[in-house]
Amino acid sequence: MAGHTENIRNWLKLVHSEGVGPVIFGRLLERFGSAEAVLAASANGLAQIDGIGQKTAEKIVNSRKNFDAEKEIALADKSGVCIISLLDERYPALLKKIYDPPAVLYVKGEIVPSDNLAVAIVGARQCSHYGSEQASRFAHLLASAGFTIISGMARGIDSSAHSGALSANGRTIAVQGCGLAKIFPPENKQLFEKICANGACISELPMEYEPLAENFPPRNRIIAGLSLATIVVEAMPRSGAMITARAAMENSREVMAVPGRIDSALSKGPHKLIKDGAKLVESVEDVIETLEFLQKDFAEYAKLSTIQAGEKAESTLFDVSKLRLTEAERKILNCLDSEPVHIEQIINQTELAAGAVNAAVVLMRLKGIIKQLPGSYFTKRI
Repeated sequence: MAGHTENIRNWLKLVHSEGVGPVIFGRLLERFGSAEAVLAASANGLAQIDGIGQKTAEKIVNSRKNFDAEKEIALADKSGVCIISLLDERYPALLKKIYDPPAVLYVKGEIVPSDNLAVAIVGARQCSHYGSEQASRFAHLLASAGFTIISGMARGIDSSAHSGALSANGRTIAVQGCGLAKIFPPENKQLFEKICANGACISELPMEYEPLAENFPPRNRIIAGLSLATIVVEAMPRSGAMITARAAMENSREVMAVPGRIDSALSKGPHKLIKDGAKLVESVEDVIETLEFLQKDFAEYAKLSTIQAGEKAESTLFDVSKLRLTEAERKILNCLDSEPVHIEQIINQTELAAGAVNAAVVLMRLKGIIKQLPGSYFTKRI
């Protein structure tokens, strides 16, 4: 990504003031209009904000200049990290919609419009071979279909999810529970570098923050917030993956779970989610059908997701029913009418690669443009 958000120094000073969390930050920004105005406000002025009060207001005033923003920016520059604010147009649109979005994000790599169509895959660190295989399989197939895979780069399921997406030459984003000057776990250094080259590693924490236990529950809300849906593959009932699932539910995102052996403790988390109403998924088709059925916000984010199958979106956009389509989608739509058309016929008629067609029809289904019939047949919806 290009440079830091303008005036990011003031954002960093305010974010790291004592008593300022994501929710309070949002209220301060709404009331005063800018980080600069908050930093210049009196304690009495700050105390008028809901949830602050005089004592907290004085803590903010006394600590708002303590954070060394210049040193932090220099560290970020040295590591090739970009720091963006909540108001930056590069800030992920899905994440901005959660209750408590991070005020600033540290990004190593690049966030692109197609990342608005993202699915999180999370689970146990001490996973089974079955769990690792399923995480990798779902990630590979979803990434092949045009989804960005979100996870936390932890050992086990997370690492398998990232690796599965990379094996499909897809995009993946890792959310760290430490600063981006650190890599956790340290053995994932090579994976970290691959993710940065094919997506991004992000964090809300200062560059040199250590991977402390208390950092991970807040990190998990970012994983859920970046995603349209969260898939849990193996997890204990009390675990980070279950915290991510709860965060997804609280922010009206879909939760899915991969079933496991009934005699495995690692199946207790996914099975509890399924009992509580999460969608049981056995295949990527189950995931796509669930998202297609819900249609909640997906057209909006599919519209934002204009880069697909390596195409230059700015040169291939055209409007159908208020949705922006890529050239591949336009060609596919031209092949269809009210009569069912087989996927092989679409591939032959458009002269597109099979992978590009398969990826495009998934996103077209989510946009509500086409529908799939049994036997890999498709028809228009619009």
